[in-house]
Amino acid sequence: MSSNLPKRNRTDQMLADQRLIEGFTRHAATVTSVLVDGVVMSSNDIIAMLQARIAASQTATTARATWQAAVVADAAEHARTRTATAGLRQAMMVAFGAQLDTLADFGLAPRKARVQTPDQKIAATAKAKATREARHTLGKVQRSKITGAHPAGASAAAPVDAAAGSGPAPVSKA
Repeated sequence: MSSNLPKRNRTDQMLADQRLIEGFTRHAATVTSVLVDGVVMSSNDIIAMLQARIAASQTATTARATWQAAVVADAAEHARTRTATAGLRQAMMVAFGAQLDTLADFGLAPRKARVQTPDQKIAATAKAKATREARHTLGKVQRSKITGAHPAGASAAAPVDAAAGSGPAPVSKA
């Protein structure tokens, strides 16, 4: 069920609810009851419902402000203690490097072994260089140094052969 009311933020909605309360308070003698969604509501019931909405909105606003302050305090504490915590982890890794069970008690995992030895890295670099030379691939800097110079004897503005064309031939409708 969609409503024709414009979307409002919490503050605007609380203000609108407060205005409804003021209107029902001011015109309580005229508007004694209202039929809403098949239920007859008295002015006092309507005012109580609107006050409950305002109270819930105020509680949500307060809770959000408290949560935001807690998030800021958490981030500040983490930033303040980041280096000390990293130092503690390093100290535990040095002290218990080979003792997996003890490291696990601290929530730490042992350092990973090197994937490649220096000799393997040198061999991989040489292989990659040989592959680039074999395929004549160039890096960005090398490609930028290549200019579009024409070979000797070729004119800069060579005409394009119409038979070679630059697309499919037009189809005639007969």
